[in-house]
This record gives sequence, structure tokens and C-alpha cells, in this order.
Amino acid sequence: MENKMFCFQCEQTLGGKGCVKSGVCGKDPVVAGLQDLLVHMLKGIGFYGYKALEKGHKIDENTHKFVIDAIFSTLTNVNFDPERFESYIKKASEVKEQLRALAGEIGQPVPSAAAYEPPMTRDEMLVDASKVGIMADSSLNEDIRSLRELLIYGMKGMGAYGHHAHVLGKMDETVSNFFYKGLAAVIDDTLEVGDLVNLNMELGQVNFKCMELLDGANTGTYGHPVPTEVLITKKKGPFIVVSGHDLKDLKQLLEQTEGKGVNIYTHGEMIPTHAYPELKKYSHLVGNFGGAWQDQQKEFDGIPGAILMTTNCLQKPRESYKDRIFTSGIVGFPDITHIEEKDGVMDFTPVIEKALELGGWSEDEVEKKILVGFGHNTVLGVADKVIDAVKKGDIKHFFLIGGCDGAKPGRNYYTEFAEKAPKDTIILTLACGKFRFNKMEFGTVAGLPRLLDMGQCNDAYSAIKVAAALAEAFECSVNELPLSLILSWYEQKAVCILLTLLSLGIKNIHIGPSLPAFISPNVLQVLVDNFNITPISNVEADMGAILGTEGALA
Repeated sequence: MENKMFCFQCEQTLGGKGCVKSGVCGKDPVVAGLQDLLVHMLKGIGFYGYKALEKGHKIDENTHKFVIDAIFSTLTNVNFDPERFESYIKKASEVKEQLRALAGEIGQPVPSAAAYEPPMTRDEMLVDASKVGIMADSSLNEDIRSLRELLIYGMKGMGAYGHHAHVLGKMDETVSNFFYKGLAAVIDDTLEVGDLVNLNMELGQVNFKCMELLDGANTGTYGHPVPTEVLITKKKGPFIVVSGHDLKDLKQLLEQTEGKGVNIYTHGEMIPTHAYPELKKYSHLVGNFGGAWQDQQKEFDGIPGAILMTTNCLQKPRESYKDRIFTSGIVGFPDITHIEEKDGVMDFTPVIEKALELGGWSEDEVEKKILVGFGHNTVLGVADKVIDAVKKGDIKHFFLIGGCDGAKPGRNYYTEFAEKAPKDTIILTLACGKFRFNKMEFGTVAGLPRLLDMGQCNDAYSAIKVAAALAEAFECSVNELPLSLILSWYEQKAVCILLTLLSLGIKNIHIGPSLPAFISPNVLQVLVDNFNITPISNVEADMGAILGTEGALA
């Protein structure tokens, strides 16, 4: 029977091979098809945009914003609304025409993606979508397809970070312009395996700049994170749970709810926001509710409060809370109220009114708190203490245990790894993978908390800065540090972070719980041979291999 769709961009793709009837994430074949067509349109935009850049033309900021937002919209668990994708496709046609005019005379045959013009009805779009999906060209070399998809998924991840930086007024042409280069490359049949490997490494370097840009946008706007205790139990009264990653949306919601008797809780990747001085100053930002994104359906089930989803990590809402969940920004789901931005401002009145109507929890829970806020500024502030403890032998090893979480079996590995890490080691963590163990007690070592929460997934930038500073202090490479990266991946932001780490020459990364379906055996072998990427096995074996071969720096 003919497949209704094909998608293998996330870790939980069906059978580790690809979703063909509907997405494990919840997207249906209609949305999958429209996403495929939008990506096809973006490839054409990339072709003309890159030609324009080669001629020395400058592309305007609105075009950059569209490309970044559009590719971000196709990232896993962001947007499930077919109407929004139809709008993106129609807008993409306009953008491509503008870039075609800017590029001028090409003087060569153009790829089909550049020449393509979409129809105006959904049914016709879906007919065309079936001809341009990932597996549409069955004759394409497996390794070429693998590297092209790796590049596309890396750009989807970087699109998320670029979007968050842009909403705070930060954009960099090196970052923005790479999207055209990368999108043009995936329809360039002259590029061979080596060319595409190099482009993926270049994407890694550009994404590092993008994460640096976002870090500067966040800290420049809200201050550097500081160690902060976060309440993880409930308080009496009306409330709104804010999930996703967008700090600007949270700030506006805090401003609009101030003095209205509505408590604000973060959820998932929003928990690090409690550590930013310009956000934590709001007393009604009371705590964090629940755990990682994949638990939201049971956690949100009938809760007496409103929910705001600001970026990716949305699951199909259950009927029990469909009337109280709202989306903003790039996020969308059919029949869910979407808060539109107008002149840079979100009006969260419907969310606030729903929270007040529902009334919230009837009583307080016994308080429990956890510690967040160990960004690079904080950690480097005690670097001398850390270095001295390593030299004295008080700290023997650092484990970065983090990344995307998910529901697929095998992720308890990360909980067990954290639990079994020796008492003279420090655990750095970031992204939602930390919810596997961040409520456990790990104690201290050398006067420092053994568990240091460095923030969101994009705060991998902080971890890299800390590692680079330690390497400089010890006059060695990052790969020679007593530091091991134990990473979990789920979606495309993890892909671009991995490419960043590899592009910086960081080796010996342990990754799981399974390897990407879009990585061909030959491409995987290249990564193993050049970077010693290792799939996780079992905790005892992996930890033994790491600590048994550790080189002493003291």
C-alpha cells in the first residue's frame, strides 16, 4: 500500500525507520505533505537568494525573518495547523519572486525547486507535495540523501535559535545568509559527499555563532542567569503554565499579569528563565510545573489553569484541556486559540481571563525546590575554585548529561548514569533531558553543587564556553579534559548542536537512545572514524570505559 507520508526527522520515528501513515509526533499526512511542499519552496528561495548573495546583493531583514520562521515551523512538535502552512507556502511564492528579481539573469538552467510555482488550493498542494518529499527521488544516492537531510535538519534547528534571537532584535548576516547557501546546496546535483560533509561542518560553525547571538540577546535583555531556587510544588490560586522556549513571551505575560492575582509557572524548557534577573524579579513567577515536554498530556489533563505554548514541544491536546491551551509565535494547532503579535506585542488577555475563570489550585502543597542558573557567567565566575579542585584531585571528572528528552524506551539510561556518577564528579546538564534526574539530591563536591543546570538546549553555548575556558587553563584541548558528553537527542535542534560540537573538533561523544534514521551507514562511519561518536550501550560499560581511560590533568 502506498505510503500516506514519509518523515524520519525525529528520534521517535516509527520503527526507527520512518513514519508513513501518521507521525508519532501527532502530525497527520496533510500537515506532513504541506511541510514537505514548504521545504521544497524554501529550496527554491535558497537558490535565488544564494545567487543574489553571490552577486553582492543584500537581502532584506523581512526576507530573512520569513525564511528563518518558515523553516522553524517545520521542526518537530511546532506547528500542526494546515491553514498556517498554506499561508507560508503562498508567502514563499512571493518571497521567491522577489529574490528571483534581485538575483537577475542566472544564465543557466534552474533546478526544479526554483522553477516550481505552487497551486492555490490545499488539495492541489497535496498532489504536488507527494512528488517532492524526502523519498520522492528513489534513485538518489543514499549517502547524498542522508547528508542533504542532515543539512536541512540542522538548518531547522538553527532556525529555532535564529527566531528567538530575532524577536529580541538580534540578527546576524552570517547566520541569515547561510540558510540560502544551505538550501541551495540540497538541490545542487554537482555537490558530492565530501562537499556536503564540509557544508554540514560549516553549518555547525555558523550555528555556534547563532547560539552566541541568542545568548547575547537573552543575557543582554534579561541579565546573566544567577543560581536560583525554583519551587516545583503547587501554590493556591489561579495560574498560567508557560511552556516552550520564548523569553520575550514570558516577559510580556509577566507584565500583563502583574497585580492580577495570577501565578505563573514555567514548564519544560522554560524552567531556566527563573534564573534571569529581569524575569525572576516578578514575584508571581512562582515556580515550575511538571517535567519534560512528552509528559504534558497527562500533566495538563484537566488542570484548573491556562496553558501557553510559546515554541516547539507541543503535543496534540487532549479534550480535557483543549479549551484552556493557547499558542503563540510559530506554534499552532487546529481549533486552538492563537495569540497574534501586533507591533511586537502579544495580548494575552484571553489566557489571563481563562486562568481567572478556572480558579486554579485550592491549596498549597508542601514546598520543594531545586536549583537552576549555572550559565557560563556563573560557572566561569568560580573557575579558579573549579581548577584548584581538579588539581587537588577533589573533582575527578565532569559529565555533561543532557539534550532532548522523549518517551521512547531507553532514556532511563540517563537517569541511571547520573545516579551512578561517582561522588567526586560534577554533572553539568542542559535542555529537557535534565528532567530525568534534576529533582534528585546529588550533594556537593569541593564546595560546589554536583548538579549544575546550565539552561535550555541553546545554552549548549554556555557549556562550550566553560569547556574552552578550562582547556585554556589546563593548556590542553577540550578533548583532553576530564570531560565526557553523554547526550540524548530527539529533534532537529539537537542535530544542529551536534554539528556545532563536531565542527569545533569535539570528539568521543556518547549519543542515544538510538541513532538517527536519516544517517546512512556510510555517513555514520565517517562520523565514527573522524569524531569517535559512540552510541550509548549500558551505564556500567560506558562509565567504566570513560573513567578507566581518563587522563589525569592534575
